[in-house]
Formats: sequence, structure tokens, C-alpha cells
Amino acid sequence: MRVLVAAALVFAITTLMVVTFATARAAGVIAAGSCGAYGQAYDFPSIEAARKSAMSQCLGGDCKIVAQVKRGCSAFAVDGTNPCGAVGSASGPRLGRAQNDALRACYKAGGKDCVIRTFLCDAKG
Repeated sequence: MRVLVAAALVFAITTLMVVTFATARAAGVIAAGSCGAYGQAYDFPSIEAARKSAMSQCLGGDCKIVAQVKRGCSAFAVDGTNPCGAVGSASGPRLGRAQNDALRACYKAGGKDCVIRTFLCDAKG
């Protein structure tokens, strides 16, 4: 009986360690370029791996990283009437906050009709 309890305890601890390790490594990035072009990557083991993936998906010119997150959410907004104009981005622990902050940043940059172009939440967040 003791062997069974000890085996169950070892299994539970191992499972908890695996889940904790995988969650701690979740990362996401949004890259943006000219005129609303973007690339995104989420649930990557590191920020660097997510950066490489997001940059490879961003097909517009002048692409750069505009938001990154570990275990959270990011959003990217553009001016809907002029996607080559004002933009905004943000990251945070919750999607609603990241989207609101990205919209605020877009309006602050001079946007007149800002909309969310893309967003991501790390599934581990």
C-alpha cells in the first residue's frame, strides 16, 4: 500500500513540474510593418523563437516587433480609414486591457477610426 501511495505522489509531483515548466515558457510576439502588415506568433518556448516566427510572417516593409508577451495577451490597432497612418500596440495580462490600450495608443498617435488589426493570447497565460 505504501508503495502505491509513494508512486502516486511521485506521479503527481512530476505532472505538476511538467505543467509548471511548460506554462512558464509560453511566449508571444506581434510584428508590424507598413500599411497594416503584421505577423504574429504565440505559445512559443521563448520570446526569441516567437520573434523569428512573427517577423517571417510580416510581409510588409519596415517590419519590427511592436508587442511581446509571456503568459498574457497583446493587440495591434490601425486607423481603419488610413491603415498607412496611425497605429498602436499593447500587451497585458488580459485581452480586453491589451485591446483597449492598443486602441488608445492608436488614437493618441492621431488615428481617427482605430480598429484592432490582430491580437493574441498565449494559451498558457
